[in-house]
Formats: sequence, structure tokens, C-alpha cells
Amino acid sequence: MARRPVAAVAAVTLMVEAVGIALLNWILGLVVDRQQMSMGGLDTDAMSIGAWVAGGLFGVYLLVCGVVLLRTAVRDRAPGRLARILLITCAVVHGLLGAFSVGLVGWSAFAFLMVVLGLIVLSLLGYEAESRAEPSAEAAGGGHDAPSPA
Repeated sequence: MARRPVAAVAAVTLMVEAVGIALLNWILGLVVDRQQMSMGGLDTDAMSIGAWVAGGLFGVYLLVCGVVLLRTAVRDRAPGRLARILLITCAVVHGLLGAFSVGLVGWSAFAFLMVVLGLIVLSLLGYEAESRAEPSAEAAGGGHDAPSPA
């Protein structure tokens, strides 16, 4: 299985998505600020700053996930426990966003998010198979042919 290219494509896709999300939230914050829009009596400045902060945080989150996948592809080794948890949360987020995007944005956004979800899961599973297939040195007898004297 070509796990390195899959992880690299997933990394680049997440990085492009991070820039897109940050840019989209920046534009939405500008629109809210310039149009003096308000929802439920909220301050316009608070809404625009909230959009900018949320877009920035989500963009950084996606960027970090992309860097983890890029590092995995470059090293061609399975990510560590914390990195694996981060990628699993990223996959779950993409699944939830895909479910919400069908009604709000349309099927094309759903398809894009499901492709990204598939790339993340395929990367995780590709490196998971490698880590389970390699026996550890302790399980293989430590590399010694003869048993140690008791």
C-alpha cells in the first residue's frame, strides 16, 4: 500500500483547508463588522472578533494536524500516541462537519470533507498495520539464538 503518498496528500489537503477556513472566517468577520450585523443583541465587534478568533484557532488546529501527517509521511513511521489521538479527533471533526455541511452548504462540501476524512483514516490505518506487523525485539527473543542460562 502506498501509505507515504496518502499521508503526504492528506497533509497538504489539511494545510490548504486550514488556510481556507481561516480566510473564510476572516471574510465573515469583515462582513459582520462592516454591515453592523447583530444576532440576538450581541455586539457587532464581539461577533467579528469571535469569527476571527474561531477561524484562527480552527486553522491552527488543522495546520498542526497537517504537520503531523507531513512528518509521518517524511519519516515513514507511525505517529506517536498523542499525534494519533490528534489525527483521530481531526477525523471525527471532519465526519461531523460533513454531516452538518450537507444541509448548510451542499453535497460538494460534504464530498470534500469525506475525501479528507478518508485520507486521514487511510493514513492512520496504513501505519497501524505496519506497527502491528513488526514484532518487537523482546517478543522475538531479544535477537538471541540460544536461551539465556538460568
